[in-house]
Amino acid sequence: MTIPVLAVVAGLILLLWSADRFVEGAASIARHWGMSPLLIGMLVVGFGTSAPEMLVSATAAMQGNPSIALGNAYGSNITNIALILGLTALISPIAVQSGVLRKELPVLMGITLIAALQLLDGMLSRLDAAVLLGLFAALIIWSIVQSRKPAADHLGDEVGQELEVRSMAAGRAWLWLLVGLVVLVISSRLLVWGAVEIARAYGVTDLVIGLTVIAVGTSLPELASSLIAARKGEHDIAFGNVVGSNLFNTLAVVGIAGALHPFEVESIVLTRDVLIMGLLTASLFVLGYGFRGPPRINRVEGALLCSVWLGYTIWLLRAFA
Repeated sequence: MTIPVLAVVAGLILLLWSADRFVEGAASIARHWGMSPLLIGMLVVGFGTSAPEMLVSATAAMQGNPSIALGNAYGSNITNIALILGLTALISPIAVQSGVLRKELPVLMGITLIAALQLLDGMLSRLDAAVLLGLFAALIIWSIVQSRKPAADHLGDEVGQELEVRSMAAGRAWLWLLVGLVVLVISSRLLVWGAVEIARAYGVTDLVIGLTVIAVGTSLPELASSLIAARKGEHDIAFGNVVGSNLFNTLAVVGIAGALHPFEVESIVLTRDVLIMGLLTASLFVLGYGFRGPPRINRVEGALLCSVWLGYTIWLLRAFA
């Protein structure tokens, strides 16, 4: 059991390191190609921080562990909203000023509803996966259109400031991009192997492992970047990390896994995990859209979000206590 535990720990550490290098390299290359800071914030950073979920879920699906893939995607969404935004708001209340991010919130709500409806028949088919990937392509096109509008946006301003501070030469950016990608692939395989071995040894289901250990592990890049952004007062980056990552997870991560390996979905996923994910997404929509005043998440709301994550995790693990 020592080797699988070490594999999970090493996989998580390498995953966090490589995801950070991958995002830095990709963002710098995009800047060298003339991509706007707003589009980098909407697409490149969102893709980079979701790269661990994509690779882990794809690896799990190809190895015949689709429940890990689904648990990783939905568990990461729950972790992103409840734990990451909760902790970030405890450090510094999050004010949402970006108009583009507020436009993404109803999109995220609609996509979450579509994802839930797809699971009503207890199956994620290749047709379901094709629908998700088609919506993902539409999201990319919509993001490009939004980024080309002349109006200024707080998210673009904050990303532009970060790119100035963390700029690097094109050659170095390509190096970090490639190194980050290679290590991401290796660490993903290591993490999945270790998690599966631990699950088998303790009788924990693949789904629960995906919803807990792997979901938190693959969300570490979002946690690190959101906490750093909050300490710098870059609230839209912190909030955008979560919204962008959840969009990518629901569409691309689940879509890729379903395309590689269609699978049956346990009924508990819909009545427990998707339900919690949907309620948290609805709360994010209310908090971030500003129905009750200026759109922000204060420390009390952050503490409530953290409590939801803790309660949900305890609920998952009680069956195996």
